[in-house]
Amino acid sequence: MSSLPSDQQRPRVAFVSLGCPKATVDSEQILTRLSREGYEISDPSSYEDADLVVINTCGFIDAAIDESLDAIGEALAANGKVIVTGCLGARARFVREAYPQVLDVLGPHAAEAVMRAVHRHLPMPETATDTVPPEGVRLTPQHYAYLKISEGCNHDCTFCVIPKLRGPLVSRPIHEVMNEAETLVSAGVREIIVIAQDTPAYGLDMGFRTDFWNGRPMKTRLLELANALGELGVWIRLHYMYPYPAVDRIVELMAEGKILPYLDVPLQHASSRILQAMRRPANTGNMIERIRRWRAICPDITIRSTFITGFPGETEEDFEELLRFLEEARLDRVGAFAYSPVEGASANTLPGAVPDELREERRQHLMELQEDISTQCLEARIGQEITVLVDEADEEEGAIARSQGDAPDIDGLVIIPEGDGIQPGDFVRVRIVDCDVHDLYAERIDDECDADD
Repeated sequence: MSSLPSDQQRPRVAFVSLGCPKATVDSEQILTRLSREGYEISDPSSYEDADLVVINTCGFIDAAIDESLDAIGEALAANGKVIVTGCLGARARFVREAYPQVLDVLGPHAAEAVMRAVHRHLPMPETATDTVPPEGVRLTPQHYAYLKISEGCNHDCTFCVIPKLRGPLVSRPIHEVMNEAETLVSAGVREIIVIAQDTPAYGLDMGFRTDFWNGRPMKTRLLELANALGELGVWIRLHYMYPYPAVDRIVELMAEGKILPYLDVPLQHASSRILQAMRRPANTGNMIERIRRWRAICPDITIRSTFITGFPGETEEDFEELLRFLEEARLDRVGAFAYSPVEGASANTLPGAVPDELREERRQHLMELQEDISTQCLEARIGQEITVLVDEADEEEGAIARSQGDAPDIDGLVIIPEGDGIQPGDFVRVRIVDCDVHDLYAERIDDECDADD
């Protein structure tokens, strides 16, 4: 987070940010507004020192709801003045039943409403001088940043309530997105991670209308956006790529070196019957062919996905089909979740509930299989020379970096034993010498290089 001048006369707000990168961007927007109006942002671990606490919650699965409720309870006990926002805030009645003493309960992506609530409960005596940098307050390290290009989703997946929480798809104007990206690069960001609930649908709600950036006409569409972002000279990583046919064109940009060869495509399952019950694309055979085509277009591509085990109605045969799919697809990175009912999701009414213990047993089985596949994928990289982006560095402890195939917080790391002369945010050329189940180990072969090297 950007440092702010200390002023004991200014009202102090403690801020807690929970949930996914999309929620992180929401938090950054609120923090930027607070800071620009002169509020002092205090350490969230010291609620007693703050005049007010704002908690941006997550409310997608039970574990996230429990974490959010615990955070609210802790803040109330230590401070007493709490404003709740975020996805759990969309269920205001639920929050107020648990904690009737909260000051306000607001939904996600609600910076304006949060600011009004803060003004009401903690007025700013006078406007302070704006000391916030152009890129605003960020919760990520200085060398990478999330760029949210749209809000909401038009899909009606039966296990998900995001459209109810965040509304339908609303895309940002492409010139606004590009201006923000340029500002981030000017501030020293070396990797931009593009996020949305449904990234390839960007611009669909606008009819892909033509906009202008720096006098240049551009359709409001992911292909044009990715192409333009690729001209900024930094790593561009795309997340949450629903498998539309248009994704093939994006893979072509990866092959051209415009954006990182990294495809995060949440497939959720492989059984056509279960996919239909989820209201997801249900042609599994076609998905295998598409994966082969993506690899033919861009041989260096890293493909990650997520899957749900124990979805209502999932039989042993369905689960075995999922395992066979993983063996054939040989995805580089996989995350798996045991199905968790979400309040308001239509999947809750589906027949064939799978016992909790079996859901988790299947998840563990899937991850054991995938660990073997992922390890083999990493072993194949031993001996390669690649460019990595350094996240942490210490002359004695070495450096922790990421390859083009590793997104922050969710994928593996590249460990460099010698950290002398390396700084976070550096691009370094290395040779892969070893691996374990998740991470690569490398030796330096060059000092700092460019993103395109």
